[in-house]
Amino acid sequence: MSDQPRRPRPSGKPYRRPKKDPVRILAFEALRAVDERDAYANLVLPPLLRKAREKGDFDGRDAALATELVYGTLRRQGTYDAVISACIDRPLREVDPPVLDVLSLGAHQLLGTRIPTHAAVSASVELARVVLGDGRAKFVNAVLRKVAQDDLEGWLAKVAPPYDDDPEDHLAVVHSHPRWVVSALWDSLGGGRAGIEALLAADNERPEVTLVARPGRAATDELLREEAAVAGRWSPYAVRLSEGGEPGAIEAVRDGRAGVQDEGSQLVAIALANAPLDGPDEKWLDGCAGPGGKAALLGALAAERGAMLLASEKQPHRAGLVAKALAGNPGPYQVIAADGTQPPWRAGSFDRALVDVPCTGLGALRRRPEARWRRRPEDLEGFGPLQRGLLRTALDSVRVGGVVGYATCSPHLAETRAVVQDVLKQVPDAELIDARPLLPGVSDLGEGPDVQLWPHLHGTDAMYLALIRRTAP
Repeated sequence: MSDQPRRPRPSGKPYRRPKKDPVRILAFEALRAVDERDAYANLVLPPLLRKAREKGDFDGRDAALATELVYGTLRRQGTYDAVISACIDRPLREVDPPVLDVLSLGAHQLLGTRIPTHAAVSASVELARVVLGDGRAKFVNAVLRKVAQDDLEGWLAKVAPPYDDDPEDHLAVVHSHPRWVVSALWDSLGGGRAGIEALLAADNERPEVTLVARPGRAATDELLREEAAVAGRWSPYAVRLSEGGEPGAIEAVRDGRAGVQDEGSQLVAIALANAPLDGPDEKWLDGCAGPGGKAALLGALAAERGAMLLASEKQPHRAGLVAKALAGNPGPYQVIAADGTQPPWRAGSFDRALVDVPCTGLGALRRRPEARWRRRPEDLEGFGPLQRGLLRTALDSVRVGGVVGYATCSPHLAETRAVVQDVLKQVPDAELIDARPLLPGVSDLGEGPDVQLWPHLHGTDAMYLALIRRTAP
């Protein structure tokens, strides 16, 4: 034992170690992964939750709270940035990112949940002490006490410009979307204020988990026997899980007879499969098949008709995911790793072809809220040539009388109608066909002939689909 005298403690309260809250620490770790590694929350969060359950740190309510904290903070990041900016004396960019993540988590608890004010501030300060240190925790405490002085509605009145002065900037702050995204969505949607507000609000809602019963392998009746299951709204193969439903606990999902697939994605595959053909219907192509959801449904639909599906994906690891999704398909299929713009197959080889092209993903902001902050307008310049190249190759891949489905999970006009119109100018022996009758019962499909689905109208991702038939030269 040392014979040195102990230093006397400073006067005042004795030092108290911070309390470690597993829920908020996990939420902070997820946000840091999204920020530092450009990760997606829907890929980062599940393994973190699984590890916490295995350690015995979490129960179902803890997992639900952690999920809400992560996704709610990401969805409302733009709004919370504006509020936090009004509560500090420096530009937001000068706040260290980890500190800003703790502040944003605290702001969401104060303004976006029913957590009592004292508990929200106290828990956030304790988190700051654990992950940032006592010094910066004092800054977090001071800022969040200012945030707590008003509710969300009151803050929006302070930090959002009036709608009449700047409609797009007002909507960007109130609904937490970048201004350029608001402008792009509004251009595609058309109409007045009510429609765009409903769309932006829908982007901030937690989407339901939707399953697909793959034909010939599972039936919706089997999935509907699950406690949390209700029938899909549009697709005959869709089953929705109410809040708390866990897909991995369902036997048909575990063995691949069913899968997780947004209903809009299902409708794209259904419309292509239902498109009328002139001539044989024996060979189908999915030219951008990764990660495999549409390919699995197309393969099952093709099998019902005795047709063969070729699923092509450029990235080998994604081609592996496609193979896993198609494993056990009742009909013939093949999965290859190939560049869809330089395909190994001969021209005119297929009767039906789908290209669900890479895009900005602005149609899936409910599921990937961080994408709205990650994407930039200049990204469109990179995707445009690829999208046009994939569509041209797909049209070359089908025979005369065959049909191509051009799909994208973005409603941006530069990724949808502009691409189709440009390619049709270059390919005179092709024509648009009306996709709307191929989705019977689906309302609000617009004037056609293409189809744009919307979260606020259809409860789906904002999927776009154009169907194009090859004609004789």
